[in-house]
Amino acid sequence: DDKLRDLLELLPEHDLPEDLKSKHCKRCVVVGSGGILHGSELGHLLNQFDIVIRLNDAPVQGYTDHVGNKTTIRMTYPEGAPLSELEYPPASLFVAVLFKGVDFNWLQAMVKNETL
Repeated sequence: DDKLRDLLELLPEHDLPEDLKSKHCKRCVVVGSGGILHGSELGHLLNQFDIVIRLNDAPVQGYTDHVGNKTTIRMTYPEGAPLSELEYPPASLFVAVLFKGVDFNWLQAMVKNETL
């Protein structure tokens, strides 16, 4: 599709951050946003994993005893993307999961600094 090709050409080429590239991913954990960890007090255990992948925009602050505070990769659909740049931890990688037509419109608006 030409629209997708044009959009991909707008994106800067980036590799994984050096600290992620150099890791031999021995212990990874995926933390969802369903609330099952609430009350678990497993935060200290989750922080010990080499890579912590968090799904969607589940809150961490205020729940660190249960969900930990380490985020290596945050994966979400565009509608779940944090609205403020302060919500993107500088040491983590944000991955937008695109699959609907409007998701690609969102990406184009973000890259071109347009209003959606």
